[in-house]
Amino acid sequence: MIRQFLDMPSGVRIFLGYAFLILGGIGVSMRYVIDMAISAPVSLPGVVDMVLLAYTIFTTTLVLQRKEASRNLALGLSTLTLPTFLLLALGAQPLAAVFVAALAVALFTGLTRPSVKAWLSEP
Repeated sequence: MIRQFLDMPSGVRIFLGYAFLILGGIGVSMRYVIDMAISAPVSLPGVVDMVLLAYTIFTTTLVLQRKEASRNLALGLSTLTLPTFLLLALGAQPLAAVFVAALAVALFTGLTRPSVKAWLSEP
């Protein structure tokens, strides 16, 4: 497994770090969602968390299996950085906005490289 991690392109490594960051954020927000479930079994934050959790786990699994379809799904998951950047920029959080913008650039340039396309070659 370590050898596979060392052989993967840097764009895939950046994406996996981003995916685990999303999973950590979902884990932190789960307490809030569970507290909301006491009063309302179905809530918008709960549905968004569950959909994001399923999408992230599915995409990460496909990336680790080196499937071709995972590249487009990973690019789709990376688009979450765009509204995050806008919210941080409009919310007067310039340092966090710069960090998210740098992450977005790294994700999009990394995932669109030919080496990533060649590495994700399993049908």
